[in-house]
Amino acid sequence: MTAMIMHSPQQTLGDFSLQPRRRRWQPHALAATLAVALHAGVLALLIAGWSVEPPAVEPPTALRTQLVMLSAPQPEAPEPMPLSAPVEPAPPEPAVAAPVEPVKPSVDPQVQARKLEQAALARKRVEEQKREQLAEQQRERQASDQRRRDAEQQRLALEQQAQQQAQRAEQARLAAERARQQAAADSRQYLPLSKEAPDYPQRALDKHIEGDCTVEYSVNPQGQVENPKVLDGCHPLFIRPSLTAANTFRYQPRLVDGQAVSVPAVRNTFHYRIQ
Repeated sequence: MTAMIMHSPQQTLGDFSLQPRRRRWQPHALAATLAVALHAGVLALLIAGWSVEPPAVEPPTALRTQLVMLSAPQPEAPEPMPLSAPVEPAPPEPAVAAPVEPVKPSVDPQVQARKLEQAALARKRVEEQKREQLAEQQRERQASDQRRRDAEQQRLALEQQAQQQAQRAEQARLAAERARQQAAADSRQYLPLSKEAPDYPQRALDKHIEGDCTVEYSVNPQGQVENPKVLDGCHPLFIRPSLTAANTFRYQPRLVDGQAVSVPAVRNTFHYRIQ
């Protein structure tokens, strides 16, 4: 323990008041001298390598406590929870080996030159193949265009042929129409004025012979029959009565530009039937 001597304030105040003023600096000078001496000693010890040992640390005071547990009423046991399936640990990922860079061998100039030559040849072959493909495509396009032109020409030819056939058919129809009209006009111009049926031959009646007989003749400007003749297919028993009956026919003359003309190749068919 440190003992401290305390002076009463009154005594100190009385002392200071009693001491003369010139002696007040003496205690201060003594304290300064002691402080300087202590600092000089510490500095000398530091320079000489003296080390101050750290003070021993007292161990902290431990406080011990004891927990007393009192018995409590036992609660109802909870229902057991279902155990979950054990989780299997994930398999470790395989270690990926770092790629090993191949060691680049030293390049031989001759090998490099051969490689460049081979690359140039391969590039040339590729260009030739491309040119051949382009030429083949152009040939195919030309062939396709030619086939299309041929098909177009064939279609045009067929259309032209069909048009020509239609024109010929139309011309034939017009010609037939004109012929029919001419024949109708001719028939109106030389209409028969009188026709007598031929006599049925007795021998044909006796033999029950029937048939047809066509006679061809010309009609002169006077409307009379000239040069009658029997065409093929006439039974001999019907020839004479057919010619005799044809000679008795009379027609109205045909007029062309106001003048009567003859009409050739006029035909008439006689039908012999037993009633």
